[in-house]
Amino acid sequence: MEISDLRQQELIVLECISGSKAYGLDTPSSDTDIKGVFVLPKREFYGFGYTSQVSNLSNDIVFYELSRFLQLLSVNNPNILELLNTPADSIIYQSPIWGHFETERILSKLCKDTFGKFALSQIKKAKGLNKKIVNPVDAKRKTPLDFCYVNYQSGSIPVVDFLALKKWQQADCGLVNIPHMHDVLGLYHSESANYSGIIRHENSNDIALSAIPKGEEQVALLYFNRNGYSTYCKDYREYWDWVAKRNEARYENTSSHGKNYDAKNMMHTFRLLNMAIEIAEEQRINVRRSDREFLLQIRAGAFEYEELMQLAAEKQQQMERAFANSALPERPDVAYIKDLAYHLRDTWYGM
Repeated sequence: MEISDLRQQELIVLECISGSKAYGLDTPSSDTDIKGVFVLPKREFYGFGYTSQVSNLSNDIVFYELSRFLQLLSVNNPNILELLNTPADSIIYQSPIWGHFETERILSKLCKDTFGKFALSQIKKAKGLNKKIVNPVDAKRKTPLDFCYVNYQSGSIPVVDFLALKKWQQADCGLVNIPHMHDVLGLYHSESANYSGIIRHENSNDIALSAIPKGEEQVALLYFNRNGYSTYCKDYREYWDWVAKRNEARYENTSSHGKNYDAKNMMHTFRLLNMAIEIAEEQRINVRRSDREFLLQIRAGAFEYEELMQLAAEKQQQMERAFANSALPERPDVAYIKDLAYHLRDTWYGM
């Protein structure tokens, strides 16, 4: 089933503008996100292959089937609560069956986790992005050779420096394990012994071992920092995956304000934290943001990264206190939501 099917068969019961335009945080470059609710035809609902959600390829238009919408509502999902409380000027279409929802029977202290954890996940993303921007990984991939060291004089030096001093080629070296010394190996050198080298080739992911003839003299002890190489490989893969998949417009905005964080990501972190505090204190969802100026300042890069991290920690503590003192119930009234599911669907199929 596709979005065109929902429209042609007139299955949509709610369609709204969502995201930054609903929050009042849009800029001239903002896309228009659409979210809504549809009801499956009776034959399909009672048959096989239930369709819970329909979206376009870019996922900026999403419609939830009624049962899925109400199930997410019962766990206080932030996206669903926002959709239910969309400002009137952002509602594109609302079916006559879409009656009044008693929000006070739906909102609960679960929002501390759903809104709060979502906000904290955004902070985690922001920290990860900060690390990637501040510590870029060179495109030329390192090899295990770059994580090998040998004893030299009274200390140690990288094996590449050792080889340069000796004017040796790594391909003319051989390694053997030393019992009871983890990742410490005996290093040998010969231009005629046909050793395997410290690594076999540039794309090697491990050091190589060689068969060393008896009587050959060991020239040094070599230590392979295996854990360091493993960590580097993970960082390299994550960094260049991020480069390949990143949103270039958002990255250019991040680079332009020079604060080393994704400003849009950080803006939504504070939006979620503030919304969670409002839910606890006011028992309602404020989709259209009264803190618009503050949030847009964050988006414009008006704050330092460390300053926002400190403020986010303070907001988190404020949120914890607000929910501890809130009159909200611990859980939503699931019986009420189940009753809504029956009456809305029964009304729709009876039309």
